[in-house]
Amino acid sequence: MLPDLFDSLSLNDPLTYLAVFLGVSLLMLWRLEAMLDHGLEGTALGTLIMPYCSGLGNLIFVAIMVARAGAPKEVLTNCLVNNVTNLTLLLGLPAIFWGLQVMPGKAGTGGAKAKKPAKPAKGAGGTEGQLNRLSLLLTLVAVLFFTGAVWVLGRDGKLDRSDGLVLIGLFLFWQCFQVFDVLKHNIRSRVSFGVMFYLDALVVLACAYFMYESIDWLVTWLSAQKGGFVSGANLGWLTGWLMVLPNAVLALYWGWKRRADIVYTSQVGDGHICIPLCLGLFALVKPLPVTEFFQTGLIILLGAVAVHGILLLVTGGLPRWAGAMLTLAYGWFVYAGLLA
Repeated sequence: MLPDLFDSLSLNDPLTYLAVFLGVSLLMLWRLEAMLDHGLEGTALGTLIMPYCSGLGNLIFVAIMVARAGAPKEVLTNCLVNNVTNLTLLLGLPAIFWGLQVMPGKAGTGGAKAKKPAKPAKGAGGTEGQLNRLSLLLTLVAVLFFTGAVWVLGRDGKLDRSDGLVLIGLFLFWQCFQVFDVLKHNIRSRVSFGVMFYLDALVVLACAYFMYESIDWLVTWLSAQKGGFVSGANLGWLTGWLMVLPNAVLALYWGWKRRADIVYTSQVGDGHICIPLCLGLFALVKPLPVTEFFQTGLIILLGAVAVHGILLLVTGGLPRWAGAMLTLAYGWFVYAGLLA
């Protein structure tokens, strides 16, 4: 549909499809914010809905690679780049710009002196802030568990079909737990999903089709390029960065809105889509060889999770200095993967 339309308008070029990809992602962002008024509280929005929308591109990429018998290495790289970027760069930058304070912090925890305590972000005070922090810690524990499971299952050098079934099963169990938690919250708060909630969900699903069209064209175009950095040789890295663009919009937007809870859960929850779901789905079709660089990436992920967990417990969020450290760690990750 889109290729025929753009071909008739002489617009079949990468920038056009990149614009479509970003456009539908922004539309999702707009309707996701509306869901806050239609029965979803902030942490549930970040944990259940946003990960599927921001991680939809990765799921589509896996489907395309399965259909085209693509290289497993590119799927591994795509998932690794996505998760490391989420837990380092896309949490580090909002922390540098605005600070990510889930709980009201002490003066100076943001990296700058203040004469009076900063006004807490919406949803960051009292019982609600404590519940958000506990929910985030639980989500980080899930990331720790999923990453550790992939590391253990891949110690034989590959992730095969049985490993894929285990990873998918773990993901589905986690999602069932989250669904029941949201339903329990809504019963206690006497909140129900209104008609607009389901209409917004339909809009998001409609966006999924156009996202598929744009990603399919971009993957085809990249695979056809034979020279230079922007080519099929770096398909995993390039598509990994492409898929985190919506995540970057989410992180910067909600950071600007001072909703640290949503920034955290959207980025951490999105990681569940790649590890374990995307890896598990691809492993059902073709074994994934576990490379040394992938194992290094898993160690970086485990370290980032430990940093986030400790700082959430000690400072109630991510201080600016810690955001800078995570950003530098991401720079080292890119250097180690592409230049070293």
